[in-house]
Parts: sequence; C-alpha cells; structure tokens
Amino acid sequence: MTGLPSHIFFCLQFNDILGKVNSMTKSKNGNVFIIGPMGAGKTTVGKKLAKKLNKKFIDSDKEIEKSTGASISLIFDVEGESGFREWESKILAELAKENDIVLATGGGAILSESNRKILMKKGLVIYLEASPELILKRTAYDNSRPLLDTEDRAETIKELLKTRIPIYENCADYTVNVDKKSADRISSEVCDWIDTK
Repeated sequence: MTGLPSHIFFCLQFNDILGKVNSMTKSKNGNVFIIGPMGAGKTTVGKKLAKKLNKKFIDSDKEIEKSTGASISLIFDVEGESGFREWESKILAELAKENDIVLATGGGAILSESNRKILMKKGLVIYLEASPELILKRTAYDNSRPLLDTEDRAETIKELLKTRIPIYENCADYTVNVDKKSADRISSEVCDWIDTK
C-alpha cells in the first residue's frame, strides 16, 4: 500500500489520469502540420489524418493557388522561386492562425526560418520521410513540379533531400517513414503517437 489515506490516494490517481486526458485533448484539439518532400504523400495522408482526428484538412499549395488565381508552375515562371516562397510564407502565416486543422505544407516551406518558427510554435509537426527512389517513382510523370524540371530528375531529388532532410528532422515532433506503407497505416501511426501526447 501507499501509506496515504485512501481518499488522498484516489485524488492523486484521478489528477494523474485527468492530466493525461487534458494533455491528449490539447494535442488533438490543436493544429497538426505535415512536412516532408514532394511525393511523400502529405496531401493523401493529411486527408486521412484529418478524418481520424475530426479536424479540417488544408493543403497550403491549393490555398496559394486560390489566393493568387495562378498555378504553382505559373507563379514559378512569372515570379521565380523567391516570389513563390514569399506567397508561401504569407499564406502559411495566415493558415497557422486557425485551430483544429491538419495542414499539408509544400516541400520547401521549411526553408524559411520564420515558417519553421510558426510551424513549431502553432502545432505538432509531422515529418513524412521518403526515400529518393520513392519520390522519383511518384513524380516520374508529374510535370507540375517546377523544381524537378531538370535534365536529371533523380539527381535533383537527391540534392534537394541533402539540403532539406536536416531541416525536416530539426523541425519535426514526430517522424514516420512512408516507404512501403499505405496512407492508412501512416495516418494510424501518427494518430497512435498523438494519443501519447
């Protein structure tokens, strides 16, 4: 036995359980931001995760296109990558003000320090880790990726990952490898982790 009066012991147990419930509720009621390279499945996993958590799903790239009235490719063509990044940061800052959302970010959103600070402050950050081989397979016939419009797409993907992986890892509260996993399994893994918060 604990040596404590039964009513005090019960209160301590109850407070401990209540604390865990409150912590879990706080995590689930907050925002979840999904980061990772293009082709990792951020949108697909994000939609399933939002449904499991009963949250609103938002795709930041779609919001950029909606706000500008132009496709991502066209923004790159007209304003260059720097112009696109400015739009991305502006939209991200607005979206992060919302509550109870699952937000799929663009692969390069984490390149901006201000974006990283916003993501890490305003919600749980989930990193979908994908191999270069998987990314190449998923983007092989996708012509809507301006950064992959190069002569050697495989090499470009490796260079992008070399730069970005350390940043993804530094930002993430939780990392899940997506290779050889279904979107359902990945979203379930993330939900299981969130349940521990």
